[in-house]
Amino acid sequence: MKKYILITFTLVLSITAFAQEKTTAFKSGEWLRYKMSYSGFLRAGTAILEVKETDLHGKKVFHTKGSGWTSGMIKWFFKVDDVYESYFDKGNVKPYVFKRKIDEGGYKKHRITNFDYNSKKAYIQDFIEQTDTTVAFTNIQDMLSSFYYLRNQDVKKMKKGDEIAIDMFMDSQVYPFKLRFLGREVLKTKFGKVNSLIFRPLVQSGRIFKAQESVTIWITDDANKIPIKMKADLSVGSLRAELEAYKGLANNFKKS
Repeated sequence: MKKYILITFTLVLSITAFAQEKTTAFKSGEWLRYKMSYSGFLRAGTAILEVKETDLHGKKVFHTKGSGWTSGMIKWFFKVDDVYESYFDKGNVKPYVFKRKIDEGGYKKHRITNFDYNSKKAYIQDFIEQTDTTVAFTNIQDMLSSFYYLRNQDVKKMKKGDEIAIDMFMDSQVYPFKLRFLGREVLKTKFGKVNSLIFRPLVQSGRIFKAQESVTIWITDDANKIPIKMKADLSVGSLRAELEAYKGLANNFKKS
């Protein structure tokens, strides 16, 4: 269980939440907390996602923050302290600034990316390597903005086996990700029975995952479209994340 666990969870969150028609799926003040467990019983850590309205260069934008850290026995031999931040447009959710500062068992990254839509270039400052990089892009989302961007998309007509593709900017590169819709399920949770949509992101097999399709995620089938459960089969053991607490939702959290 290395640095990729919390990163993977963030990615999954970033590419798997959707909403119906033009309903606003989130608002300023939304806060989500997830419990992460390893091999089904050992608490591995906590992840929090939150969004607030703020001012960026005189423009009102949404500022989102994703934090993750290990706890309990896992922290004894592998300490993680990650923070991801994104500033994006309140209307079309295009990202303006993306920040990543992580410390995962001594593996550290501290980068700030600014997206220039006039030049179609991303400018990356790496504070660990002391380098500046420029990367061209077209239509992209960063790791956090994609989470909120996709939550406002319409999936009512999706059928089992349908796929959704998105280009995500991470580590100075643009990565293509695909999601496959698996169907619907009434999920038993600590909040009661919740109607959910099931998706499976196609991930690269090998070092971390057992197979290309080893991650499954359940999304609330309501106007909020928040991830409520995730399960990933790793090369060693498995990882599970479950919604533990929430507040500030834009819509009612529907339960069966």
